[in-house]
Amino acid sequence: MSTVTGVRNGVGESVLRPDGRLKVRGDFAYSSDLHADNMVWGATLRSPHPCARIVRLDPARALRLPGVVAVLTHEDVPGHPLYGMKVADQPVLAKDVVRYQGEPVALVAADHPETARRALRLIEVEYETRTPLTDPEAAVVGTGPRVHARRVDGKDDLGNVVRHVRIRHGDMARAERLAEVVVSGTYDVGMQDQAFLGPESGLAIPAEDGGVDVYVSTQWLYDDQHQMCAALGLPPEKVRLTMSGVGGAFGGREDVSVQIHSALLALHTGRPVKMSYNREESFFGHVHRHPAKMWFEHGATRDGRIVYVKARLVFDGGAYTSTSQVVIANGSYFAAGAYDVPHVEIDGYSVFTNNPPCGAMRGFGAVQSCYGVESNLDKLARELNMEPVELRIRNAMKTGTVLPTGQAVDGPAPAAELLERLRDRPLPPSGEGVFGLPGGLNNTTHGEGIRRGVGYAIGVKAIGFSGGVDDRSVARVTLSLVNGEPVAQVHTSAAECGQGIVTVQAQIVRTELGVEQVTVLPADTRVGDAGSSSASRISWMSGGAVQGACKALRERLAALGDDGLTELLAAHGPLTEEYEYSHRRTYPVDPEFGQGQAHIAFAFAAHRAVVEVDTELGLVKVIELATAQDVGKAMNPLAVEGQIEGGSAQGLGLALMEELHVKDGKVRNPSFTDYLIPTIADMPSVPIDLLELPHPDSPYGLNGVGEPPTLSSTPAIANALRDATGLALGRVPVRPDDFIHTEGR
Repeated sequence: MSTVTGVRNGVGESVLRPDGRLKVRGDFAYSSDLHADNMVWGATLRSPHPCARIVRLDPARALRLPGVVAVLTHEDVPGHPLYGMKVADQPVLAKDVVRYQGEPVALVAADHPETARRALRLIEVEYETRTPLTDPEAAVVGTGPRVHARRVDGKDDLGNVVRHVRIRHGDMARAERLAEVVVSGTYDVGMQDQAFLGPESGLAIPAEDGGVDVYVSTQWLYDDQHQMCAALGLPPEKVRLTMSGVGGAFGGREDVSVQIHSALLALHTGRPVKMSYNREESFFGHVHRHPAKMWFEHGATRDGRIVYVKARLVFDGGAYTSTSQVVIANGSYFAAGAYDVPHVEIDGYSVFTNNPPCGAMRGFGAVQSCYGVESNLDKLARELNMEPVELRIRNAMKTGTVLPTGQAVDGPAPAAELLERLRDRPLPPSGEGVFGLPGGLNNTTHGEGIRRGVGYAIGVKAIGFSGGVDDRSVARVTLSLVNGEPVAQVHTSAAECGQGIVTVQAQIVRTELGVEQVTVLPADTRVGDAGSSSASRISWMSGGAVQGACKALRERLAALGDDGLTELLAAHGPLTEEYEYSHRRTYPVDPEFGQGQAHIAFAFAAHRAVVEVDTELGLVKVIELATAQDVGKAMNPLAVEGQIEGGSAQGLGLALMEELHVKDGKVRNPSFTDYLIPTIADMPSVPIDLLELPHPDSPYGLNGVGEPPTLSSTPAIANALRDATGLALGRVPVRPDDFIHTEGR
């Protein structure tokens, strides 16, 4: 048997997602809808202070409240007291000190959620507050207090620096002599939240074997299990996880939230425990996008050839490590942008502060550096008196370009073509109707003082895990007869976070086996690790695993004879094959110069933003946000377009409105009343131009899709705003009063 062609609802077709109608109707079961008999509710007491010593903690009054089943503190953690994705440095429950506002201090289980919340208020905690370290630059230079007393991972003492990424490529002394035009600038990015609509929630059920079954919304079941086993003091076979309905993720569900706490309460009480954060608690219960302060310098010849890039990046990681080490690595690797730059000097720092912990968010560090490098490139274009898009095309990467890390791009690199396609699009007409003007339905302007601007940006990012991570994914596929018809069953631990991996797995099985009826089992830890639904890797990795299992089944069927599938299954079925997929090996970069073969693939996306700005009122309307992206192979074109539209929307949010405001370590706007995200009234037309240039190493030639749109959408809008106003606008999100002030014109 060979790959089936022309199969209905196979690879390359716009197959509707099975959860789509349910979600639109409000009938989809999310993790917050879970219920079990004899269930109690869990709640978390969190620190009101960003930095303090715990002097006294007394749960006695809470325990006396009728309906309270248990109150747990750090003394009740049976296993390792610390957890973390990359470094175990975060307390399960705070013991002596708290390092950020919202840090968990105690847990309550009660027979009603309101009783649990009342009990939290009865727990007596005496704090000795301390001055928090909130300035990331002070963390870099070592002038602030230590957030952690020592390095918990046993490495060299770096003070408050989590990681320093140092990249040196080429000959900078020679480059500075060759450069005829030099521009530099400082660019800031605010703290963006993933703002998923479904807050953290889950259900933990104690088992007869002394273990626990946990149903939770997450991005990586096995990493959760690893951290839970350590904290609970249990082996993996006694900590079983099953995916429940996820209401969005975008990186914010990579770190654990309710997993360990709900399991602790369930094992302690012997009853099922449900935990579900409200909206305010969700802002404290997950990591955010790292705010960044960045300095860039470009040197170029008069004819617009980039000679060198210098960059210094400082990312505020907050109180704990999370994924800060790899976020700053990604930001640094691609700080020279999607361009052929022969000489590079980059220093990237991620640091500890007493601000909220930051970690993974869509784009994973490359978003911040893309905004910085693309902003400074527009500054260079103005100095050269060149069209910004032409400067980009002139210097665009191509296949064979050597990155700042010394690795040559060996897959498709259509940076110039993406930009040319956007350049050649007709510009849209001015906005019309109430939604078409800055201010929209508020009716604040009738067209006075409006200026139009056009901005371009392009982004590049590695796909998948990098730097020597041994990335693997497992899939199990079973063929059987049901009512005389062949049916395939797929089982992986791949997390469906709304990106459509459930649909893609079924499409692959139909294409490989020619079986129309395909069931995708719920993801859980009864099958091997699929890795994380992050880094735009899950379709590549789990897709490769499913394809491999299907090919093994085809070979097995071929060995059984030439009869039809139904006859073979009737005689020999059901048949099951499991396959572990891995990609080519990658390597860490060396710490002195940042050189190494760190990546498996690269993805490119470009945007052209057209904006109109009422400069008198500081109001903005994005008229169009056109994009072009190479996706390798559109496994499901409709889903691909949805991913690109969603990523572009989050980029618009970062450009214009989304920011978690933190002052003196305290969050000032933990609600959707004050943390603003784009609505349908804010979104412009998003024309999408898909390129399908097959990657030589991936299943079906596909490439990662989800993250690239977030890279270039934000700087394209910022560049359009600069084009409209002539203002420097060195920070996103851009605020209305940034247009009113005339400094930097």
